[in-house]
Amino acid sequence: MGVSQLQAVFFALLMLLAGFGIPIMAALNGSLAMRIQSTSIASCIFLALALTCALIITFFIEGIPKSLYQNAIPYYFYLAGIFVVFYTFTITWVAPRFGVGNAVAFVLLGQLIAMTIIDHYGLFDSPQISFSIQRIIGLISMTLGVFLVLRTN
Repeated sequence: MGVSQLQAVFFALLMLLAGFGIPIMAALNGSLAMRIQSTSIASCIFLALALTCALIITFFIEGIPKSLYQNAIPYYFYLAGIFVVFYTFTITWVAPRFGVGNAVAFVLLGQLIAMTIIDHYGLFDSPQISFSIQRIIGLISMTLGVFLVLRTN
């Protein structure tokens, strides 16, 4: 994968910080939806703000890459936004009814399963990381951990 130990620590801490944002986002957006009595409007507000932030970063920091207009990019690489919309609507609707912890725990379980499949097959141009006994034990341990967290609720 070609990253130094320092880069690996930085990436891990950055993703840990991003992980903190998921339940906070779920709680805030779920509560907004309950207060305004509309999952759709709360999700649209969230997505509009996210789009605004992404556009600011794109235009003022990065600029539009010329590679955006390549014909060789498979269409499915542009479909990631559908998953964002699905996640946003479902977490906004489910979290206030099922609990933020329960909702995020199942999101985590889904991520564990999906990341294992994506890594094993190297899908979507991701680095290929094969199943190993260590990864399988880790996945099982994390899955058990999710269920233990849910049992305490």
